[in-house]
Amino acid sequence: MSKDKEQTVPEDIQLHTKSRLLEITFSTGERFEYPCEYLRVKSHAAEVRTLGRPETGKEEVNITEIEPQGTYAVRLVFDDGHDTGIYSWDTLYDLGKNYQKYWQDYLESLEAIGYERNADRERTGGRKIKIKLLYFVQLPDVFGKDQEDVFLPKEVTNIQQLLEWLRGRGKQYDDLLKDDIVTVTINKSFAEPFTVLEEGDEVAIVPKPN
Repeated sequence: MSKDKEQTVPEDIQLHTKSRLLEITFSTGERFEYPCEYLRVKSHAAEVRTLGRPETGKEEVNITEIEPQGTYAVRLVFDDGHDTGIYSWDTLYDLGKNYQKYWQDYLESLEAIGYERNADRERTGGRKIKIKLLYFVQLPDVFGKDQEDVFLPKEVTNIQQLLEWLRGRGKQYDDLLKDDIVTVTINKSFAEPFTVLEEGDEVAIVPKPN
């Protein structure tokens, strides 16, 4: 195996089910986040490649299983029944490295056939979603409340964007809600910055110990 081939071997593969993301870190140190929809529509399985048109209606698809295929690939099983896609390390690396280009190409192919893809917020009818925020440690004393219900702007779709939005409330929020000094959970489970927010989520914000 060549040196270049060795550099594309994954060191860590993690599935984030709530966010519908597959996260892969390669031995080059590069880390890519793959939306499950992206991996589904870019499957090299014969039934996908021979469709003659882009896959549609996969906005909500998720991965249910990741099965090793020897030492060179994985088979991804999706919850829409698609289970014949084999993704080699080289394919996954290429899909991660060229995500922006390939995704734009896909969107353009949908436009060409007149298909309007559902935006992230369209699954809630296009309305703002409501979540419950819980504050801990010193935050209730500073903010004057230990919890609140908020309706999120449409552009706030994940934890990172939520914290940025909250910091815009003023100096106290900006000082206490920086990414590196708080831990966030959703429905009592640890949340990543890219974890997607959904209607009715309970989001706890806890300052990290000094």
